[in-house]
Amino acid sequence: MKLSIITINWNNNKGLEETIRSVVSQTYEDFEYVIVDGGSTDGSVDTIKRYAETRPINWLSEPDKGIYNAMNKGIVKASGEYLHFLNSGDILFDNNVVAGMVSEIEKNNHPDILIGRMYKRMPDGSIYINPISDNYSFLRFYTSSLDHPSSYIKKVLFDKYGLYDESLKIVSDWKWFMQVVAMNGIKPVIVDTNVSIFDMTGISETNLTLRDRERRLVLSDTVPPCFLSDYDKYIKDIMMMRRIRNHKWAYQLVYYLERILFKLEKRRQK
Repeated sequence: MKLSIITINWNNNKGLEETIRSVVSQTYEDFEYVIVDGGSTDGSVDTIKRYAETRPINWLSEPDKGIYNAMNKGIVKASGEYLHFLNSGDILFDNNVVAGMVSEIEKNNHPDILIGRMYKRMPDGSIYINPISDNYSFLRFYTSSLDHPSSYIKKVLFDKYGLYDESLKIVSDWKWFMQVVAMNGIKPVIVDTNVSIFDMTGISETNLTLRDRERRLVLSDTVPPCFLSDYDKYIKDIMMMRRIRNHKWAYQLVYYLERILFKLEKRRQK
């Protein structure tokens, strides 16, 4: 089987039903659907059972130790070559997503990671596109991450590099991507396919203080201090220059100003 879609849920019955509906409505049906529920008491289990009557769903409901414990349970249960994590509240963009992504897997010679386009659904219901970038440098992960809800990941990568770190509450997928992509050179393939709409009311987007604290902890534990101090010192300058480079006239202005300053400094040294 090419694909397992994994949904984790805890007491989010409304969001769960949206997610399930988008999955079971796919025109391409040869995939496994795995749902890991954390022992919900809000009717989520009844919703799962209702949909499981008409479409095979590999599911369980039991207490867990958090988001990544649930996701790791899903990885262990899944039998697909590729895994797609679509958590409760997130939905597939349309009914042809799986068909399109499976086709892209074939076209791109079965890449380790295949990433399509993700949209963000804000708390007020508005939807915004999340720009796709093929920048996989460490700088990318210092400031952001890859779009987890629009990524198809080969399951064997979890065998090779390990499961998600369950000691982290909300950034373990970022940590996993950073280690696998930035530090071990696994290069994702980007495709022009709309994949998912990400619910921006989840914990990773509403508890930014915890997110930033966990990211800093991971960086401090994994990056040599001399390298990390350079990023800390120059990150604002780097991001500013990246924005300036998008405007030719601004970049030329900065370039000539830098050349003038360079010559002035050389004169002072004589």
